[in-house]
Amino acid sequence: MATARRTPREVQAWLASEPSLEQLRDAYPAEWATVDRELRTVVDTGDPAALDAYVRRLAKPPPVKRGAAVTSAGLDPVLAATIRQRMAALAVRSLGLRAATGVERGALRFGRINGTVIQHLLFERGLRRKPASRTLFRLVWPLLTQRRRLMPLVQPQGIYCFYSAQLITALAQLIGDRPALEIAAGDGTLSRFLAERGVAIEATDDGSWEAITVPAEVTKLDAREALKTRQPQVVLCSWPPAGNPFEAEVFRTASVEQYIVIGNGHLAGWGNHDAYAEQTTFERHDEHSLARLVLPPELESVVYVFTRRATS
Repeated sequence: MATARRTPREVQAWLASEPSLEQLRDAYPAEWATVDRELRTVVDTGDPAALDAYVRRLAKPPPVKRGAAVTSAGLDPVLAATIRQRMAALAVRSLGLRAATGVERGALRFGRINGTVIQHLLFERGLRRKPASRTLFRLVWPLLTQRRRLMPLVQPQGIYCFYSAQLITALAQLIGDRPALEIAAGDGTLSRFLAERGVAIEATDDGSWEAITVPAEVTKLDAREALKTRQPQVVLCSWPPAGNPFEAEVFRTASVEQYIVIGNGHLAGWGNHDAYAEQTTFERHDEHSLARLVLPPELESVVYVFTRRATS
């Protein structure tokens, strides 16, 4: 669909499918030129505080000047600002990924030895993940010469991290026998691992992300509808989309006792951090012991556990 022919509703629907940065740049080059100029200015300072401030601005609603005109692409100024914010968030995520992987440019592929070892270490077959032995991972991972290529290769397939067997055990113990719900579950890997440990959990996803095919074992359901109809006691989300509208609903759902979120230190690339800060009914704990069990370590993963405050 040509961008000039998109109505605001069509653009919003397209954005809901989470297009890649490349797709956004191709569709709206003028908006990307603005973002690219801003980001280069920040990065060229070499000041981590400047990038941190930029990231924090991305977590807020996109600013729009009063009386702003429709863009050359026919975009409403609010929608144009939203597109620029999405571009910037994805670009910052890419910067963080390059920092973690050391891969800047060129075709990415594994050599035979590295590819074989990684396949046996992290996957059952193809791209179907398995709970990784953290002990074995810690022994083998430092020996792989191409380990920094892993995430750039798998991220386009909807894989943002890997789960160690020790993490799954710890999460299963934390959840216990309470009914659990995973929202924005993607291919349902986390729920599959937890179900294998006896956790009563249902994986749900609205299927809007074009990068993956939602498997049959994942219930095709919008997160807000899933929360309303399932009324879970525990909710999990691994790498929720940046600035998503549904996490705020987790904190408003009366049945929820705990919300467990997996992401990383590059805050602009995931999560609704405004919702995390604005809610007052849950206490947040940064579980560093759990974060260390998310692989690979170069991602600098974080695990937030929100627990409902006791009422007097």
